[in-house]
Amino acid sequence: MSDFPIPVSEMRERYLKLYSGAVNDVLRLTYKMHSTCLPSEFRPLREEMKLAGQAFTIKGGPDLTSDGEFEMRAQMLEDLHQDSVVVWDCTGDVYTAHWGEVMTMAAVRAGCRGAIVNGIRDTRQILDQKFPIFHKYMSNAGMLGRFRMYHYQKPILMGEVIVNPGDWIFADIDGAMAIPKDMAYEVLLKAEKILDKEDEIKGWVEEGVRPTEVVARGGYF
Repeated sequence: MSDFPIPVSEMRERYLKLYSGAVNDVLRLTYKMHSTCLPSEFRPLREEMKLAGQAFTIKGGPDLTSDGEFEMRAQMLEDLHQDSVVVWDCTGDVYTAHWGEVMTMAAVRAGCRGAIVNGIRDTRQILDQKFPIFHKYMSNAGMLGRFRMYHYQKPILMGEVIVNPGDWIFADIDGAMAIPKDMAYEVLLKAEKILDKEDEIKGWVEEGVRPTEVVARGGYF
């Protein structure tokens, strides 16, 4: 699924050195994209967790039926690809756990790099596997007979953001975002330049340069 000038693994390593505010500034100021952030309720399971990779999209919702659910879930796990990030549109569900220990084990073996999902359980076991997850809540209520997957690897709506399979996902303590695949590499380059510029600005501040002079030199706050 790589359509980038460099390997996806290198893209990941370089994105993981960024922070989401810089990436958001590139999207907002350079590309005039004002709807890039996934809902702010998604928080990392641990503050240091970060996500970077290509979106593997899943759509599901509250549903009492369960026929074929295990089979579809198993096929989804087999279809996960290297350097994917699973992104779940859970249709507003606020009760069910959609991700747990064994799904994490299968995802890790497939090379998946993390998940964005409403509800999780088996939290301690997920932490033991050091699998990055951005979630809204924890619940001990399993999916079967409460929630089911409808389809995967189709466009989904996360808040105001349409996420397509293969779009670039980046997330840190300040939130998660989706970057259209065709601009993800250029966004990386521009965000790296922001970090270089901010190193210079922080040097001025540490030297005692007045804020007005920092701005006069081309800096910002």
